[in-house]
Amino acid sequence: MTTAPQQLADVLRPVKHVLLDFDGPVCSVFAGLPAPEVARRLREGLLATGERAPVGAERESDPLALLRLVADAQPDLTESMDAALAALETEAVRVARPTLGGESVLRTAARSGRLVSVVSNNAGEAIEAYLAEHGLSDYVAGIFGRVPGDPSSMKPNPRLLLEAMEAAGTGPERCIFIGDAARDVEAGLAAGVPTIGFANKPGKNAKLASAGSIAIIDSMQELADILA
Repeated sequence: MTTAPQQLADVLRPVKHVLLDFDGPVCSVFAGLPAPEVARRLREGLLATGERAPVGAERESDPLALLRLVADAQPDLTESMDAALAALETEAVRVARPTLGGESVLRTAARSGRLVSVVSNNAGEAIEAYLAEHGLSDYVAGIFGRVPGDPSSMKPNPRLLLEAMEAAGTGPERCIFIGDAARDVEAGLAAGVPTIGFANKPGKNAKLASAGSIAIIDSMQELADILA
């Protein structure tokens, strides 16, 4: 069950800084270049250098999870693997599928006088490329992608959220985070930021609620309409 519009309006009323996840709320990053294909290319690139893939890598279809796996097993390969993934993510966003209402949230939040920061486990350069391609760069005050070469910075670690608030000079009480995964909610809780869960697939409502979302939506356009 999603949150009633009036309740959502009450949640958003004090918000001055909107923190927004990228893959899901803004676009589907791997819609055109599927995640399993990206993971396959990463493995092939690793093997081409003469390195052995860590145990379990051949079964991993999530490229971000694969990055974590390699970083844990072979730390010396983390930097090169991260750079390779960032290049593939930048390729992927050029054929990514925009999320219905995602652009409206960016534009409406900015026009209402709120700061907008994109906080994502994806590479910052890929996020920048997508926003520029779609004419959205001016609506975003800051981009906080994973720290290059440091996958431990990814959510559920609250680091990126904390950096976004520090850069904007805002506190958790004036912020809201919108994410579509339990790890987003967990990162928000760790940073003290209430999180609105975006249930963009069946079955996500319960997972996001269980993780601690303050509200649940299934439409980014609904969020944009209330922000307006």
